[in-house]
Amino acid sequence: MVRIGIAGMGFMGVTHFRAIEKIKGAKVVAICTRDQKKLRGDWRKVQGNFGGGGGLQDVAKLDCYADLDDLLADPRVDLVDLCLPTCMHVEWSVKALEAGKHLLLEKPVALDLQGADRILAAARKNQRLFMVAHVLRYFPEFRLIKELVEQGTFGPVLAAHFKRIIARPAWWDAKDLERTGGPAIDLHIHDADFVQYLFGMPEAVTSSGYLGRAGVVEHLHTHYHFAGMAITAEAGWLSQQGCPFEHGYDVYFEKATLKYNSSWGQPPLLLTRDGKKKHPKLPGKDGFAGELAEAVKAVQAGKESAVLSGQSARNSLRLCLREIQSIRSGRRVKV
Repeated sequence: MVRIGIAGMGFMGVTHFRAIEKIKGAKVVAICTRDQKKLRGDWRKVQGNFGGGGGLQDVAKLDCYADLDDLLADPRVDLVDLCLPTCMHVEWSVKALEAGKHLLLEKPVALDLQGADRILAAARKNQRLFMVAHVLRYFPEFRLIKELVEQGTFGPVLAAHFKRIIARPAWWDAKDLERTGGPAIDLHIHDADFVQYLFGMPEAVTSSGYLGRAGVVEHLHTHYHFAGMAITAEAGWLSQQGCPFEHGYDVYFEKATLKYNSSWGQPPLLLTRDGKKKHPKLPGKDGFAGELAEAVKAVQAGKESAVLSGQSARNSLRLCLREIQSIRSGRRVKV
């Protein structure tokens, strides 16, 4: 049994808690939050981009800590699931690894490459597993692309476009750039990560974007330079309040086109060169449960996860930082 301690009971911490309930061979034994209501299991005010509220939870059998150092000292915890704001990732990831815990860190890995390197170094030094929760790799609609690419049934990918759009969070202020990295990192990194998961690292990026308050990149459009493919992605939060969260893609294989947009309320559509249309069977059901099951499997085996690789997460952050550099310089930037 892999015993998990969740640090941070916001939307992602609660989402992970619910997902772990579906995984055999794993259980949550501890949580940590400074919010006294959440410590008592009152998660009703927890909200996110999708899904309902957190509800009420019986936490009587859990160790509930207001101080994260106490959770890290808990001998029952094998794996720390760190769901804190990005600006806290480096400090607490290093502490968790030095405490002898395996670590699953919510994306993005850090706000800069130096921070990511500190965590990777701590994992090596303490011989602990370090994984980053890039959940898009486990969303069924996106796993489908990966499967089709690997199967090669419809030939190679010739072009693809990925999209991720939200309304600006009402709580956000320019000073939060130092806490979250802004949408160019916190939001867009999902698709930058998935691009490099599918195709590897591009040679270079060319990005354009809208710079909003305090020079924050609030919308961006990137061309990833790969030989023989036209791969692009856009993301941002310029939609007006009330506009639902939207993500999706158009993937152009040699012999088929795969289209998906979450706002349609429909699964991905596959159009083949014979004129037929169908909704392919999706691999898996719950992306968060799949992601956390992979982390549990890695701990059980004592072996690094290739899919949740910390080094791969660093590469994704590197891509986003190069895209921001391209926007600010108005030039193509080598990766």
